[in-house]
Amino acid sequence: MSETERDAGKRRLGVGMVGYAFMGAAHSQGWRTVPRVFDVPLTPVLAAVCGRDGSGVRAAADRLGWAAAETDWRALVARDDVDLVDICTPGDSHAEIAVAALDAGKHVLCEKPLANTVEEAEAMLAAAERARERGQVAMVGFNYRRVPALTLARDIVAEGRLGTLRHVRLSYLQDWLVDPGFPLTWRLRKDRAGSGALGDLGAHIVDLAQFLTGEAIAGVSALTETFVRERPLLEGVSSGLSSDLSSGPTAAGDVGTGQVTVDDAAVFTARFPSGALATFEATRFAAGRKNALRLELNGSDGSLSFDLERLNELSFHDHTEPAASAGFRRILVTEPGHPYLEAWWPPGHALGYEHTFVHQARDLLHAIATGTAPEPSFADGLAVQRVLAAVEESAEKNAVYTPVAT
Repeated sequence: MSETERDAGKRRLGVGMVGYAFMGAAHSQGWRTVPRVFDVPLTPVLAAVCGRDGSGVRAAADRLGWAAAETDWRALVARDDVDLVDICTPGDSHAEIAVAALDAGKHVLCEKPLANTVEEAEAMLAAAERARERGQVAMVGFNYRRVPALTLARDIVAEGRLGTLRHVRLSYLQDWLVDPGFPLTWRLRKDRAGSGALGDLGAHIVDLAQFLTGEAIAGVSALTETFVRERPLLEGVSSGLSSDLSSGPTAAGDVGTGQVTVDDAAVFTARFPSGALATFEATRFAAGRKNALRLELNGSDGSLSFDLERLNELSFHDHTEPAASAGFRRILVTEPGHPYLEAWWPPGHALGYEHTFVHQARDLLHAIATGTAPEPSFADGLAVQRVLAAVEESAEKNAVYTPVAT
């Protein structure tokens, strides 16, 4: 059956995306690919992409496969051919765009973290709850939930195979800020990003901890640090995750330096209501670590561990087996019975980072078609935001234990 024949008679869902940089490209890949891999109930149509730079957004529309380009997100939200608004902008605009889109009758997918503040996240959740009564859905884009190995890990924990959970430890390490000559992009400004490594990386591991355990973090004790407090102000530089400035700062238009107003690194301990203890580390100053997300869960009956740099593998230890033969074993998560793998390649053929966005689109399309609440919801996004706020409050008080608001 051809793709055209398979999609015949299916309702089309017009997608409008705001933002077209790193996350915009990843989301575009997901929307383009999902109907070609999965038998989804709705056919996504890439109706329009929006950005402030007219020539830049038109070039992005051609490159990423969008039918039209807009330079005002309000115009995108108002388009009749847009049923879902996908928000891939810096955090300072998430709340305004999401609330307006939901109030206009659109479904919404919003990149993580949900907002820059708890108050903004609460307003977004209120808008999502109003929209839910009209049959709309809203989802936050914590894409690592869609790594098949991590979805399998959640299933193993939910089945009780780890027994009583004792320890949860997670770290997310990158190195793109090690060079003090890296410019002051929006990710280093609190007014745009909300926080630094904490919101950029820490949000992911907080969500994964709560997703895998099925518990909400009860309280934290935290420290944060900004290692490089001033960086070059470079004309025309607003984004990017690479510190390769081989041509030198002056070649890009050096206009002085500016203050870094976010954290470079955050470390914190946490407690779950069950009594399990957790440790978290998020930094963009770990030299040699490009995108190292690692986690381990230890329970009374077993343990599991995961490394994003080996994202098709999950390590599992069954502590109920005889000691003579027990130990961690490697599960290659590529079997058709594993989460999301039924539509991909034969066993042993690995998936990558981009596939998580295809899985995200798949799950959201099913939620819209069936009228069910998608996960992670805006409520899940707010829960993460409250943890991030507690971390910042604790760090301001030199690691004083701080309960997470509920």
